[in-house]
Amino acid sequence: MEPERITPPELRAIEAELVAREPIFHRPEFGTARADFERMTDPGFWEVGASGRRYSRAFVIDTLVARCATPHDDPWETSDFCCQRLADDLYLLTYTLAQGVRVTRRSTLWRRAGQDWTIVFHQGTIVEDVAGPGA
Repeated sequence: MEPERITPPELRAIEAELVAREPIFHRPEFGTARADFERMTDPGFWEVGASGRRYSRAFVIDTLVARCATPHDDPWETSDFCCQRLADDLYLLTYTLAQGVRVTRRSTLWRRAGQDWTIVFHQGTIVEDVAGPGA
């Protein structure tokens, strides 16, 4: 039932660069100010949240600036990364994010911008705790 998700050997260096940036917006070393989030995101960026709602770049950045204004615990663990090239300088990185008992599958579209990366699109989907067929 599960797809085979294996990063091709020629993409492993790119995968390593992107893994170091995920989960997006949870890496303070890449910045916590509005200008940092604007630099991280493509002008056409948008996302689909775990709720299924669509969010604009402006809304996401406003939310992130407000979140970063107040110190907070942010425990998380990532796993199960896979990187695919979709086009020249455009890559899909998928992975699993655990934040306590909340587990989501994440997908981020990344565009190489010179020597840096910008986020084009992001989606998070909650993993249900339901046994599938044959379980």
